[in-house]
Amino acid sequence: MSKSIPISTSSPRGTAYKVIAAISFTHLLNDMMQSLLVAIYPVIKLGLHLSFGQIGLITLTYQITASLLQPLIGLYTDRKPQPYSLPIGMGFTLVGLLLLSHAYTFELVLLSAALVGMGSSVFHPESSRVARMAAGQQPGLAQSLFQVGGNLGSAIGPLLAALIIVPHGQGSVAWFSVAALIGVFVLLKVGRWYQAQASSAAGQAKVIVPHGLSRAKVGWSLGILGVLVFSKYFYMASLSSYYTFYLMEKFHLPVDSAQLYLFAFLFAVAVGTIVGGPVGDRIGRKRVIWISILGVAPFTMMLPHANLFWTGILSVVIGLILASAFSAILVYAQELVPGKVGAISGLFFGFAFGMGGIGAAVLGHLADATSVAHVYQLCAYLPLIGLLTAWLPNVAGPRR
Repeated sequence: MSKSIPISTSSPRGTAYKVIAAISFTHLLNDMMQSLLVAIYPVIKLGLHLSFGQIGLITLTYQITASLLQPLIGLYTDRKPQPYSLPIGMGFTLVGLLLLSHAYTFELVLLSAALVGMGSSVFHPESSRVARMAAGQQPGLAQSLFQVGGNLGSAIGPLLAALIIVPHGQGSVAWFSVAALIGVFVLLKVGRWYQAQASSAAGQAKVIVPHGLSRAKVGWSLGILGVLVFSKYFYMASLSSYYTFYLMEKFHLPVDSAQLYLFAFLFAVAVGTIVGGPVGDRIGRKRVIWISILGVAPFTMMLPHANLFWTGILSVVIGLILASAFSAILVYAQELVPGKVGAISGLFFGFAFGMGGIGAAVLGHLADATSVAHVYQLCAYLPLIGLLTAWLPNVAGPRR
């Protein structure tokens, strides 16, 4: 006889929008500072005379600390909540940036990358937990607002690197420590709210509603969600990393014009991220997963055969639909494994980040061996993996 895993539900409470705004803002700062590391690779490579292999080791160091540590930290804080771990995590990023600004050896660059990655590994699972705590009856909306902060930060980072670090050199990275200090200050306030909520919840009994799924079924469902995340982030890596090269190669666009198309795609991703969560709150997360993964397949298949005008339109549609998936997947996974918000958040954030990095590397090698256009022709079929959604059980979360 299989054991069923219960869903823990709290009494209805309002959505703490100020806390969600604070955590989204600090997500913007965190991901903006992370993206600086990759954005200044040309400066570091030229200044320290590094090889492409050494650049790859920097990326590997950052990804290992940022990806692999996240589920472990989330699992630990599920058992022993750490309200003030968030400003501590931002402190790691602060130290990493200051070290990076004065890292004039390859070994010091590796250490600074590891510190920035550690800051990310602490921030993401715990901030996702705070977003869930502040969500009230709208967990999808809370996750979407939290996610869009990170999307904006990732988009702003390279722009700031081009405007500030490239003309002023590696030492100007230290200027961004101001952003980390602001983040620490905001997260100290969030930590106080977190501690008050944890103390209040400690004295309240939880209502248990069994969802009737065996542990094997829950494990199978999490595996399906992982494969869906793989399909999403591999395809997103093809657009975010190589879209400008695709436009320049196929349509002979200049760099500045191609960047405008990339901006339109990234803006659509931000909008889709906001939309996916609240829509999932209303119509169910499984439906959103269906639409956002499998539903984008017709558009990805048309993209490699479209002219310039329709390429721009299709990329916006793809970004809008595909970006709505992650918030729905994350909240769905949290509902599958109640009481493990930190571990689940860390696992999926780490896996998504890792898949994006691996996807960019694999597709880059494929583009070198063939062409960027060939990459888009192959990646067009990735959303068909969304058919696996049919095997996901229906887990009903709170609806409004």
